[in-house]
Parts: sequence; structure tokens; C-alpha cells
Amino acid sequence: MSYPLSFRYFLLFTVSVLVLSACDKAPEATGSIQARENDPVMSAHNIEVLFSDSGKIEARLTSSLMNRYLGKSPYLEFPVGFNVVMFDSLQQTESTITADRGVRREYTRTMEAWGNVVVRNVKKNEQLNTEHLIWDEGQHRIWSDVKIKITKPDQILNGSSMESNETFSQYSIQQPIGQMNVKKDSI
Repeated sequence: MSYPLSFRYFLLFTVSVLVLSACDKAPEATGSIQARENDPVMSAHNIEVLFSDSGKIEARLTSSLMNRYLGKSPYLEFPVGFNVVMFDSLQQTESTITADRGVRREYTRTMEAWGNVVVRNVKKNEQLNTEHLIWDEGQHRIWSDVKIKITKPDQILNGSSMESNETFSQYSIQQPIGQMNVKKDSI
């Protein structure tokens, strides 16, 4: 069966319009499921991240939720808290860091923690409590720019801020307040 030429052109035109209009509307349909600029590009539950140097594990970070954000300064967010365990050269736990919320900036290799921040030196049985802490992975140091409390087996120290190595084994306190032991011959 043969159709007149004008009907074939009409049919070809109709099919073309339908195909082109479908292609035109495709971005609208997929646009509704695209991520918004402030949304994470990835979310993961019950994660574990290992930090290593020359094949040797130095720290382990765990969290029940991690969100990854891209842009000019990509970062990882731990909106419901995290736990970091730092190991010594024998892979024994040396210190831990926990907090209610954290952000790890990928380019600067720094991590910030907020809310009920607790740093424990397991070997020395000492604990730092603060509301804000920064960990610089490259410089292997931590510091707090807000009030701190350090609990040792025999004393409690308070201060306006502090700085320490990342294992919390050597630290300095600014504007210390509290009970301090001083040797007689050091005065």
C-alpha cells in the first residue's frame, strides 16, 4: 500500500516534532533529580577511614554518617559525630578524639571538631575537654581556641586555649587556671 507523498511528509514532520519535543523536555525531567549546589555529592553510613604514611596506619576515623561536598574547597562532614583513634609505631592506641560534629578539609588536610570534644591520651591517662578543636594532619598538631579542661590522674587544669602534638602527649595551656604541682627547687 502506497501513501501519497504529502501524507509521508506530514508523517515524517509529526514524528520529528514529537522526537525533538521529547528531547527538549528531557533536561526538565532530569533536572528535578539533580543535586542542588549545597547538597552533598555523596553520603555514607557507618564508615571507617584509615590514615597512613608509607603504608603504616597512623589513625582510624569512624562515623555513623559522612557527607562529601565538592566545589573550590572540597570537604567531608561528619554531622552526627566521629571517633578518631591514633596509633603509635607498634600499632597500639595512643590517643583518641571524639566530637559531636566534624569537618575535614581535603586540600589543607585539617579537621575541625565541635561540641563535646574529648581528646584522651590513653598511655598517660589524661583527657582534654573543649567545645572546638582543630587537627592539622600535616603538622601533626592539635589546638583549641576556646576554654579547655585537662584532667590528669592527680589534678585538673583549665585554660583559655591550648596547643598540643596530635597524640596529646606534649601540650601548652594559655592562661592556665587550676591546681598545679611545682617542685621546690624550680621556684
